[in-house]
Amino acid sequence: MTSRGVTRRRFLGTAAALAGVTAGWPGRGLAALEKVRMACWSQPVSEQANVYAAQEFGWFKEQGLDFEFVPGAGGGEALKHVLAGNADFAFTNVEPILFGVEQGAQVQVVYNIYPKNVFNVVSLKSKSITRPQDLRGKRIGVYSMASGTRHNLLVILHSVGLKESDVEVVATGVLNFGPLMEGRVDASAATDTGLWAAQQKGLGEVNVIWARDYLDIPTDVFAVRAETGQKRPDFVKRFLRAYRKGSQWMLDNPEKAAEVAVKYATDGQDVRRNLEIIKLRNASTVSEGTKRHGLGWFDLEVLKRVEKTYLELGLLKKRVDVESLFTNRFVQEL
Repeated sequence: MTSRGVTRRRFLGTAAALAGVTAGWPGRGLAALEKVRMACWSQPVSEQANVYAAQEFGWFKEQGLDFEFVPGAGGGEALKHVLAGNADFAFTNVEPILFGVEQGAQVQVVYNIYPKNVFNVVSLKSKSITRPQDLRGKRIGVYSMASGTRHNLLVILHSVGLKESDVEVVATGVLNFGPLMEGRVDASAATDTGLWAAQQKGLGEVNVIWARDYLDIPTDVFAVRAETGQKRPDFVKRFLRAYRKGSQWMLDNPEKAAEVAVKYATDGQDVRRNLEIIKLRNASTVSEGTKRHGLGWFDLEVLKRVEKTYLELGLLKKRVDVESLFTNRFVQEL
């Protein structure tokens, strides 16, 4: 009787241990965790609380993944990390991808992180700039000449037939609301979070022209090497499952996400600030397409318009096959 009881306890103990090891990822143990490296356009910042949640609550591990955050300075750098083999996923904006593919980069874009365009052009009420045509002849600050602020400014101008030569574009750095408040520029091209931060510092009443009202270019996407998408589709889907689980959790729990960001984000010490930034990012995560098809979905018709507009602007010199570059097949299989 005793020996049979001991055998049973051993059996149950072994079974429990195995269940704990393999939970969420049948057939694999902790020793089988596979490294996944996400190269980001930034340092870890509060708006990426969904990523930290996936780390904190073990959702990457559920998918058999050992997650590593690779910080960067701009979407172009994130993409370069992936192309050089220093990372598996690039958390980047659309422009570096289009420009890279034009130059021969072999890339697959697998997930629409922020389908809503967060870029804008901001001016003080006293300037009476309320429409794109009001920008003619104005001095406009951008983060840099290679930034999304400039590209989206050009899109806004293009919507009413204006060219870059019809305005004066000035690279003023990422803190470009200072020059606006000091009167050194008539308007600043920025983002939703940049505008919010400036308003907290006394920006005052402003007029805002939103790029999304003219072309709703996705703000950020996940890109992988084409070879990764072709040869390691399961790897791609496991990463996206964990990431999307974090995104849904952040949508459902913004207050808790703001608290998680304190532990991981370089700018995350103020929970109230985290919450406001997270609310903005949550809003940019959801679109009509994602409501119908799930988070991460691409509207290919919008992306075709982006390619056409960039060709007309001269940002692209030759056609890019958008329908093969951007894919919804991974999102469909999550």
